[in-house]
Amino acid sequence: MTATEGARAGISVLVVEDDPVAAAAHTLYVDREPGFHAAGTVHSCAEALRFLEKARAAGAPVDLVLLDLYLPDGHGLQLCRTLRAAGYGTDVIAVTSARDLAMVRQAVSAGVVQYLLKPFSAAALHDRLERYARYRDSLGRAGEATGQDEVDQAFALLRTPERSTLPKGLSAPTLDSVASVLREAATGLSAAAAGAAAGVSRITARRYLEHLVDTGRAVREPQYGNVGRPELCYRWKGRA
Repeated sequence: MTATEGARAGISVLVVEDDPVAAAAHTLYVDREPGFHAAGTVHSCAEALRFLEKARAAGAPVDLVLLDLYLPDGHGLQLCRTLRAAGYGTDVIAVTSARDLAMVRQAVSAGVVQYLLKPFSAAALHDRLERYARYRDSLGRAGEATGQDEVDQAFALLRTPERSTLPKGLSAPTLDSVASVLREAATGLSAAAAGAAAGVSRITARRYLEHLVDTGRAVREPQYGNVGRPELCYRWKGRA
C-alpha cells in the first residue's frame, strides 16, 4: 500500500438515495473504489441525519455523502444546510437528475463539492471519487499553504471535470454544440437538421443526439409525413 492509498483508506461514504436499486448500485460502486468504503445506505433526510449523528457520537464521523436531492421527506440541499448549521464537516457530492442551473448555484452555496448528473456510468462516479480523494490528499498535511498555487491546485483537482468520461469517439466541444442547437430549437430536429446547424455531418449529429437520449437529456420520436417511413426527430427533454 502506498502512502497515498493509506491516506485514503479512511474515506467513509454514506449513500443517501430513495430509489432502492440506485442506492444499491451506488453503494456497490463506492465499495469497489480503492480507498473508499460505504459506511451505510439510507433512503431519506431523516435517516441520513440519524446515521450521521450516531457516527459522530461513536467517534467515526462520515467523510463524504453521496446525496440524491429529491428525497421523500425533504430536499437534499436543505439537508446540507442542516448539517452545516449543526457543525458537520462532512463533504457532499450531489447525485441527481436536477439539471436546473439555479439548483446548481444553490448546491454550490450549500457546500456541495461535486455535482454528478443521473444517469451516469461507474466510470463517471470513479472519476469524481478519485478527484475527491486527490483533493483530500492535497490538503492532508498540517500547516499553511505554501502560496496561491497550492490552493489553486487543490481546487482544480475538485472542480475541473474530466471530459474523458464521454463514450469513445465523442468530443466535449461537439457535444456542447449539438446540445446547444437542440436546446434552442423550437421544434424537434432531424439528425440532418441538427448536423447542419451544428456544422457536422448527419451521421455525426446522430451519434451525439443518441448520446443525449441515452443520458436523459433528449427524447427521440418518429415524425410522420405524407409518404414513406417516419423520420426520427429529437427534442430537448422538457420542451413540448
